Amino acid sequence: MNRILLGLLSAPIMLLILTGCQKKEEQGEPVIRPVLSQIVVPQRLPAPSFAGTVQPKVQTNFGPRVTGLLVARDVDTGDTVTQGQLLAALDPTSLELAVGSARADLANAEATLANTVSVERRTKALFKIGTETQASVESTEQASAAAEASVVQSRAALSKAEEQLSYAQVKAAFDGVVTQTGAEVGQVVAAGATVVTVARPDARDAVVDVPDGNALLPVGTPFLVSLQIDPAIIVSGMVREVAPAADPATRTRRVKIALENPPAAFRLGTTITATLNEAIVEQLVLPATAILMRDGKSYVWVVDESGGTVKTREVVTGPQAGNGVVITSGIEAGIRVVTAGVHSLEDGQKIKVEDEAQS
Repeated sequence: MNRILLGLLSAPIMLLILTGCQKKEEQGEPVIRPVLSQIVVPQRLPAPSFAGTVQPKVQTNFGPRVTGLLVARDVDTGDTVTQGQLLAALDPTSLELAVGSARADLANAEATLANTVSVERRTKALFKIGTETQASVESTEQASAAAEASVVQSRAALSKAEEQLSYAQVKAAFDGVVTQTGAEVGQVVAAGATVVTVARPDARDAVVDVPDGNALLPVGTPFLVSLQIDPAIIVSGMVREVAPAADPATRTRRVKIALENPPAAFRLGTTITATLNEAIVEQLVLPATAILMRDGKSYVWVVDESGGTVKTREVVTGPQAGNGVVITSGIEAGIRVVTAGVHSLEDGQKIKVEDEAQS
């Protein structure tokens, strides 16, 4: 009876021991995770294109160089102007009065100079016969020099007043077309304020906003520019300017493309499409699911096919390409990377390639 009881008590203990040994054996074996992967190969993508507008290469804001009341504006938006043409004018009354005052001051200074010169001559004549002293001669010479300096000063003041009077008229510095007006008749305009904006219609740019990842376009990059209302009308262009910083709100950079002999259809403000002058571009593209974001950086899991493990590698991503992401640096063609389940892997983890998809 005691032997039977002892056997019954020892059976559960043996079962627990065997279970514990089995768990230890299971824990000691590495977990091999099946993954989806692909070999990175260059893909042939169409050249990127960007929407924009036709804008003048040279556009100047014209306004008075003095403060005053705007009494005339002879042009409106869309008008064609020529060099030297009057665009607008201020009330010249106060400036004309300043010119009259300066002329009067000059006349007074010239009269004073004539008088002092006459006194100097008489004093020198009397000095020769001994009726005037050397001190009197020197005094008249100093008075003449002071009067002459006063005349020079008055002439400069008159020239300045006349120059100020000319500032009341706003004239075009070149031939062009009025694209904008900034003030109306009867408005008090400050010095330097824009009254009329004139653009040169002969030199035109295609201006586009390019996403920051694509904006590394060197000056001289060729483009083909077409009208959106008539895509058959195409002209060539080259990048002449790239904004040094991206717009903080849109994260785009403004790119200006100089158009080569654009036809009349490329009017200012016309909507255009600018396409890189390259038929096909080869780039490395991975599915978005292959990108692991960590601490603000992008990584991919690279498969070590000889050891059957994975490890992370930092990459630099570019713009979207359909359902994928362009990889600009960090990996090379021919490398196998994991394309799914990137958030549940660890460095050095054993894996099994389930699907050898290639792009």
